Amino acid sequence: MSGMEKWKHLHIPFADIKKATKDFQKEIGRGGYGTVYEGNLLISEKYMKVAVKRLNEKYGQGLKEFLNEIDLLSGQQHENLITLIGYCDEGHERIIVYEFAERGSLDIYFRFGNANDTLTWLQRLKIVVDAARGLDHLHNHLQKKQVIIHRDIKSSNILLDDRWVAKISDFGLSKSTFSDLDRSTVITHACGTHGYVEPEVKRTFTATKKSDVYSFGMVLFEVLCGRLCNLKYEDANTLSAELAQAHYVHDKLDDIIDPTLKEQMNPDALSKFSAIAYKCLQARKQRPLMNVVKEELEETLKIQVRL
Repeated sequence: MSGMEKWKHLHIPFADIKKATKDFQKEIGRGGYGTVYEGNLLISEKYMKVAVKRLNEKYGQGLKEFLNEIDLLSGQQHENLITLIGYCDEGHERIIVYEFAERGSLDIYFRFGNANDTLTWLQRLKIVVDAARGLDHLHNHLQKKQVIIHRDIKSSNILLDDRWVAKISDFGLSKSTFSDLDRSTVITHACGTHGYVEPEVKRTFTATKKSDVYSFGMVLFEVLCGRLCNLKYEDANTLSAELAQAHYVHDKLDDIIDPTLKEQMNPDALSKFSAIAYKCLQARKQRPLMNVVKEELEETLKIQVRL
């Protein structure tokens, strides 16, 4: 595979991965790509805990997404982006190896029956600030005016390490462009995850940096409400952009805010947080850029810490 030549230093033999995962014994995740396993890989004479994503083309993602993720992640080093350790492309195997996120993905803390793992308001603020910094890096701080539009921002693609540091993951659907090309617009079919995809993508078949901002806005409301936007609830109200916007406009956020948080919240922090979350869901032209979202969330965190 000639396209892999520039990444050959990242190649990990299949035999080593099989040994590290004890023949793919411990499954820790499953999605549109296949399955993720836990492993302990020997690197530079030390064992490192890793996450091993083993692609299965019958689940919908294949060679294109595999190559895309390696290409985009191999050149990135940022505390709030998941680190690529290596890959394997032997025979029919398509495997990507990442650093291990000890605390799992953000979505598991908002699923039914997970009351024992409820995140505090301060923890949630720190997590979204981290995630915003990772996204801001992709949009505004890459070399050679490059821009990466993630196109699948959601709670399950925000991973948490053992120190609760949040990291953006899963770049299989991401697109690379340049900041001086028509405001970084890319032509795209409607892709991503239901509930998180901005309406303009479906109408115009284009995506911009602001497409990620919309998706991130849904994550912010999930964090605020303690519920996921793609699950139905006992009250039959799925957390949607329309529901969140209506409650914000009519000053009824108290009806959907996670009740476990209310006594922890600085009112000024809540006001600032909900305002930026609402702005993220505005029409594309009115929506803020990621650097503005990041700065607003950092200020929200400062306000909350002063409590």
